Amino acid sequence: MAKKKKVSKLDILTLYMDLVSENQQKPNDVEDFCNQVNLDEDSFYSHFKSLKKVEKTIFNELFKNSLEVLVESEEFLSFDGKNKLLSLYFTFFENLNLNRTYIEVVLKGCKSQLKSYKTLSSLKKSFIQFVDGLQLTESILPIDGLEKIQSNVINQSSWVQLLITIKFWLEDTSESFEKTDIFIEKSINTSFELIENKFLKNVFDLGKFVYKEKFQKNTD
Repeated sequence: MAKKKKVSKLDILTLYMDLVSENQQKPNDVEDFCNQVNLDEDSFYSHFKSLKKVEKTIFNELFKNSLEVLVESEEFLSFDGKNKLLSLYFTFFENLNLNRTYIEVVLKGCKSQLKSYKTLSSLKKSFIQFVDGLQLTESILPIDGLEKIQSNVINQSSWVQLLITIKFWLEDTSESFEKTDIFIEKSINTSFELIENKFLKNVFDLGKFVYKEKFQKNTD
């Protein structure tokens, strides 16, 4: 009987993705996975508590890898928020394309429930951290306490937009997923038009004036 091997965290991620892609189904549990890839269970548990944690980590690593590639480019670092987000989307979905079989299996049955799909929770944290770093809310609502509220709204909306794009991509049958590329560009352009819309800024300015006149005066 062959001796079961001990491996690194990255090895486990690769083994899991390869196994799921090859069989087009997920293993039943950790024991089943380890048996199929001839892996020592103690070695697995030294890195992960469960297969669900492996899946969460894979999505997060795909995102982190995409971002790492981009930040090596001086051109990317010079981009404004909109073009940084567009570049991130295109690079991330290129990574998804390369691993489409795996992702289809893991997200099978969840196409209409991605918002609540826990496998994407680590990805969500990393993505929102990235969007937050773009500082898209600067100077729109300069009222104490409201900047944070608006930032949270934009971060959560951006996350929902990413989920919708993943769902669109999962259902995209166009050549080279060109429809997804179009969807990405149009949806992000629309989002930034809403964020930068002068009418909205005027509404916010009016709201700021009313706030100062009606509320701040009452607390003086």
